[in-house]
Amino acid sequence: MTIKSSGLLALASWGFAVFCHTPSVHAQTVLSTPANTRELVERAMRQADEQSLPDPHVLQRPLNSPLPPSGVPVAPWPGLATMNIPSVNDYGAKKPHHIMTLEPLSLREGPSWLLPSEVDAQRRTDMEDPYYVPTAGSSHLVPQIMPFRTRLQQKGFAFSFTYKGEAMGNINGGIKRGMDYVHELTLQMNFDLGKMAGLEGWSVHTLLMNRAGREVSHDMAGEYYVNLMEVYGLSGHVVAHLVDLYAEKQFLNNRMDITFGRMSLTHVFATSPLICSFMVTCSAPVALKLDPEFSVYPKATWGARVRFRPTRDTMVQLGAYQVSPINGNPSGWSWGSEDTTGMVLPVEFTWQPFLTRNRLPGHYVFGYAHDTTRYADELGSKPATLLAQPGRERSAPMDIFWFEGDQMIYRMGGRNQMAGGYLMAGYIHNTPHVSSISDEAYGGLSFNGLIPNRVTDRLGIMYSWYHVSDRKRLGQMYALDAGLSLGSQVRGPQTDSHVIEAYYAIDAMPGVTVQPEFEYMIRPGETSHIPDAALVGLKVIANL
Repeated sequence: MTIKSSGLLALASWGFAVFCHTPSVHAQTVLSTPANTRELVERAMRQADEQSLPDPHVLQRPLNSPLPPSGVPVAPWPGLATMNIPSVNDYGAKKPHHIMTLEPLSLREGPSWLLPSEVDAQRRTDMEDPYYVPTAGSSHLVPQIMPFRTRLQQKGFAFSFTYKGEAMGNINGGIKRGMDYVHELTLQMNFDLGKMAGLEGWSVHTLLMNRAGREVSHDMAGEYYVNLMEVYGLSGHVVAHLVDLYAEKQFLNNRMDITFGRMSLTHVFATSPLICSFMVTCSAPVALKLDPEFSVYPKATWGARVRFRPTRDTMVQLGAYQVSPINGNPSGWSWGSEDTTGMVLPVEFTWQPFLTRNRLPGHYVFGYAHDTTRYADELGSKPATLLAQPGRERSAPMDIFWFEGDQMIYRMGGRNQMAGGYLMAGYIHNTPHVSSISDEAYGGLSFNGLIPNRVTDRLGIMYSWYHVSDRKRLGQMYALDAGLSLGSQVRGPQTDSHVIEAYYAIDAMPGVTVQPEFEYMIRPGETSHIPDAALVGLKVIANL
């Protein structure tokens, strides 16, 4: 009876120690346990540790995988949707636990602490697998230059050169049949000033881009708010558009970093690698990309951002960015020609839990931004004047709210956060008084490994709903009543539209991804004049 009581007491003490994540309590429990029950306790501890590890088969890397065993790609990895790029600094003997992200300010958990212990994987150990999507093709087209690139990286310089081409054709509905083509050439360069000049924690990041082509949305579908092809807009037909030129400083032993220089707000805020695997939503949801004078990738302005992790499962970032006309400075080089209209102040909170023994990551992002620019009333000046209603038209700043969430529901093919299937959803709201698209909601899935032995292929399906501001629709109705034209692009008072997008990304060969696309848009132009449009296309991405 005494032995049983002692064993139960030891097991209870051990369970409490696991929950509190205090290894010293484990040791004290085992040492203080009678000899005839110590083996029982140690066996139970080993079994619990084994049960907390992921299933071995879900961590198995694909044959000939270009990713290292850690799951962390070599910097810079093309296709990353955010600036959370792998560091080119190996930190020597002080290499931190995380390679692609920051160390937490506190070793405690945040909201994940409220989860049951058997669900919360972070309660036992921190997670190191990175959050990225290799949308630019795994590995490299020319592996022969890898030794040269490795030598450059050891000296502090890393680069990538990527081609992305998209062909999309309207096969039914819209305004006419036909196909458009666009392409993008991207050169990304990172300079580690710690290795180059002894400035530890400092780095400089640049990105140059060339884009050319035509947009199928305008030419074939009759849609002018939603770009149905990713590689289009803003930069125009410029030989070398400057997207990024910013410095980064990591400090507090990699617990906080700050970036400042020329960069896009939606390169880090309101985006994710999952979102950017879709054509329509990359690099951010449409309702954010349509905000007037917003710093939307690849449009860059002067700005700064600070980022830190309060706990192991949370991250906070704050920023301040110049606001200038979205079509101004199309080359990205003529900084002196930009007209500053205000400042946008974004803040974003992310909760990132890891669930179950297979460490299924989730990302739940809550964001807010205030734009101090005084924007024109969407009601329009002519309807308000004709109706002789003084005070009905007024300018105002803009407030933007967004939620973006995704949760992995199964893991397959490796440790990184893209080795599995995700469910995802989001909602965006803009001040209706001064925005064209006031609301957007989306939901979808992103699954890999649906075909046996093709664990690096990915299937994506997303539904999106776009709502035109009631204020804008009211102004259009007033204009029609007054006998005014809405312009050649608007066929009537606009309400909402819907887009369904599906793709299957194929890791065709080292350095090349081939991605067939299907898109179905309901109510192009946000009116019933064009019922729908069905489009098919192909995206090809190649990485030098």
